[in-house]
Amino acid sequence: MHNGNIDHQTAATTGGVPGNREVEVQAEPEAQQPRNVSDLFVQCLVNEGVEVIFGIPGEENIPLMEAIKRDGRIKFVLTRHEQGAGFMAATYAHETGKPGVCLSTLGPGALNLVLPVAQANASTTPLVAICAQGNVNRLYKESHQIVDLVSVFRPITQWAAMVLDAAAVPEMIRKAFSVAQRKRPGASCLVLPEDISQLAAPVQAEPLPLPRPVHTIPAPDTIVEAANLIGAAKHPVILAGNGVARSHAEQQLKEITELLNVPVATTFEGKGVFSDKHPNALGVVGFMKHDYENFAFDTADLILAVGFSIQQFDPIKINPNNDKVIIHINTFTEDTDAHYPASLNIRADIKNTLVALEAELRKRTISFEPSHPQIRGLLQREYESCKADMSFPMKPQRVVYDTRRAVQGDWPVLVDTGALKMWMARLYPTYEPSTCVIDNSLSTMGWSLPGAVGASLSAPGVPILAVMGDGSFMMNLQEIETAVRYGCRIVILVWIDNAYGLIKWKMDMHTKDHEFVDFNNPDFLDLAASFGAKGHEITSADELYPVLRSALRSGSGVDLIACPVDYRENMKLISKLGDIDFAS
Repeated sequence: MHNGNIDHQTAATTGGVPGNREVEVQAEPEAQQPRNVSDLFVQCLVNEGVEVIFGIPGEENIPLMEAIKRDGRIKFVLTRHEQGAGFMAATYAHETGKPGVCLSTLGPGALNLVLPVAQANASTTPLVAICAQGNVNRLYKESHQIVDLVSVFRPITQWAAMVLDAAAVPEMIRKAFSVAQRKRPGASCLVLPEDISQLAAPVQAEPLPLPRPVHTIPAPDTIVEAANLIGAAKHPVILAGNGVARSHAEQQLKEITELLNVPVATTFEGKGVFSDKHPNALGVVGFMKHDYENFAFDTADLILAVGFSIQQFDPIKINPNNDKVIIHINTFTEDTDAHYPASLNIRADIKNTLVALEAELRKRTISFEPSHPQIRGLLQREYESCKADMSFPMKPQRVVYDTRRAVQGDWPVLVDTGALKMWMARLYPTYEPSTCVIDNSLSTMGWSLPGAVGASLSAPGVPILAVMGDGSFMMNLQEIETAVRYGCRIVILVWIDNAYGLIKWKMDMHTKDHEFVDFNNPDFLDLAASFGAKGHEITSADELYPVLRSALRSGSGVDLIACPVDYRENMKLISKLGDIDFAS
C-alpha cells in the first residue's frame, strides 16, 4: 500500500513528480555473461589447485584477467617485472611443493619470463607459465610484438604448446600441470591467443578430474643388486641431492646412513636434506676447487647417489678417474656423462626405494667404520674461525656465522649467486630441507629478492631472508615495491664489495688479476626508504648480528641491510685448500 512517501529509487523511476501514481518497476536481472574460453581456462586452473598467479597483464590477456576477477578464487600478484614474477612463482613452488604459476603478455613480456622458466626447469621445480599471444590470423606473418613463443619455450620446458581450439583447454591445462609434476618435474608453457581467449566455451567443456597420485616402487631384483654392491664396498659415501626433499625422503636417508654408518654429503641444492648436526654429515660438494668433502670421495669406492642430477654440479669433481661404483636412485634416469657411469639405475619413488633398500640391508650384517671425522672438524673450525673477528669490512666467515646465529632454525634463507654463494653453501649449517635454498643448476643471479616475495606469500608471517651480493641485488631490486605493497615479511642482506665478486675471484684464480668487474652502488638507506622499506647500514663488525636478529624478529615489513664484506679471504681460502693433504 502506498504510504505517500516516495524513496529515491522510485522517484527516479517515475520522474519524481509528487501526486503521480506510483508504478513499481522491477530492475531487470543482470544477464549472466556467457562463459568464454578465459572463464573455462580459470575454472581449470582452480581445479588444479592454483591459488595465486604472479605476473604482469597486457592488452592481449585482458579477457583472461577479467575472468580471473569474475571467478574470484585466484589471487593475482602484480609484479614490477616478468622476470620477478617467474622467480616468485618458482620459489613459491619450491616452498609449497605445488606448481607455481606466472603470467605475461605476448612478445617482450613473454621473453622476460625465459630466465625464470629455464631456472625452474633446470632445478626440477614445477612451474606453469601462461603467455598471451596475438590473434591467430596474424601469427603466420611479421606482425607487431609477435614472436613464436612455443619455439622459444620448447627447449627450456618439459612441454610448450599454444591453445588453438576452445574444446582443448581442459586437456591442455591438465597436461601442463601433469608435465610440470611428472617424474622429472620442471616447467611447462601455455600460450593463449587473444581471439581464442574470447571465444564461447563449449557447453560440455569442464575441468578434468585430477588423477590419483602414483608412487612407483622399485623392482625387487634391483634392490637386491643395490644391497650386494653396498655389501661389497669398503668405503662407500652417500651423495644426496634436491630430489630427497622433493620426495620427502629425509627420514629414510637418515635411517640408512645410521644403519650402515656411512657419511653423507649433499649438493648445494640438497642442503638440509641431511642435518649438519648429524655426526655422519660431511657438508656440501660442488665448490669450484677441491674442498674438504672431496677427500671423502677421493677414497670412496662406491657412491650411493640419492636424488642427484648432474646439472647440480659436474660429476668429474667426485669421480675424476672413473673408478667408483655408482648407484643412481631418482625418479628419472640421469643424463649421459663420462664421469657418471651408473652401475645401477633405480628409477622409482625415492622414499619407496630407500624403504625397500633399508629392509633388504637389515637382512644382512653390513656396517662400516666411521670415516673422515677430520672433515667435520675442518668445517667447524673454519665456520668459527672469525666469530670474534672485529675487522671491517667484515670477513665472509663472520658474516655467515652471525647470519646463522640470527636465523631461527627453520626460517627460510634464499642464497643468490655470487661469491657469497660459495661461502654460504660451504659454511652455513642447515638442519631442515628448503631452509637454505640455492640455485646451483642454472646458477641465476638476481632471483632471491623476488623469490623471497614468493616464499613470503606461501607462508605469511614467517620471516624470509634473502642473502645477495650487490651485483645480483641491483638486477631485480624493483620487486621491493611489490614486497612492500603485499605486506611481505622479508629481510634482504646485501654483501657489499662494489664488484661482481665471483667473477673477480675466478679471474684472480686464473691470472692473479681482474678487470671489468667493478662498479658503484646507490645509497642503500635512501633506496630502502624510497620503496617504503627500512634500511640499515652496517658500519662495524659487531653490528650485523643485533641488526639482523632484530630485523628478522620485528614482525612486519621489509628490511634492507647493507653489509660491506672483505673478499680478500677468497684467495686465502683457495691457498688453504691447496695445502690440505689428508694422506700426510
